[in-house]
Amino acid sequence: MSVAREIQLERSWLAHLAEEFDQPYMQQLRAFLAAEKKAGKRIFPPGQEFFATFSHTPLDQVKVVILGQDPYHGEGQAHGLCFSVQPGVKTPPSLLNIFKEIQAELGHPVPDHGHLAAWADQGVLLLNSVLSVECARAASHQGRGWETFTDRVIELINRERKGVVFLLWGSYAQRKGAYIDESRHCVLKAPHPSPLSAHRGFFGCGHFAATNAFLDANGKPGIDWRLP
Repeated sequence: MSVAREIQLERSWLAHLAEEFDQPYMQQLRAFLAAEKKAGKRIFPPGQEFFATFSHTPLDQVKVVILGQDPYHGEGQAHGLCFSVQPGVKTPPSLLNIFKEIQAELGHPVPDHGHLAAWADQGVLLLNSVLSVECARAASHQGRGWETFTDRVIELINRERKGVVFLLWGSYAQRKGAYIDESRHCVLKAPHPSPLSAHRGFFGCGHFAATNAFLDANGKPGIDWRLP
């Protein structure tokens, strides 16, 4: 079976990342996931959606990167885009706070759903550090190899693209993005939008307006942060 068919990674990403799937860490990750599935454990998102964010946002179209931690572990929530949930699923608290900040900055009404594919299709890479999780067990797949793969993704964007806006919310995202070249890219940092920390500086951060101002100044269309 070819790598492309096996991992379902979008072509522009695969051109740079194919060799990662031959590395020992990725082979160990595959073995772990296979064992979990054989043991009857429910894994989110479904395997065919692990790499969904890359399909929505090819490498040459990346304008913004939002870094998350790991997928939602509730029923029917995760679908491969960080912070996003499937249509019809209640908007999680952190995402609701993101919408409130957009409303405060840009005046857009808070959407009645949390499906962020419209952002991804405009060039917002919605990247979790870990791309799978066991049902009802937050962070259960951390330390299994996904972090190494997504570090390679960030290194690739940092190297191959220019003028990308990185939105790093919370200490976890800020550590993961610590080596981004700020002479080539715009790095915006704030506390995480979680209800536990949003009031410490996520609210009022101005990141969504600042993102569009930076893109405009660099000759790129801004992001329409409204959702259809």
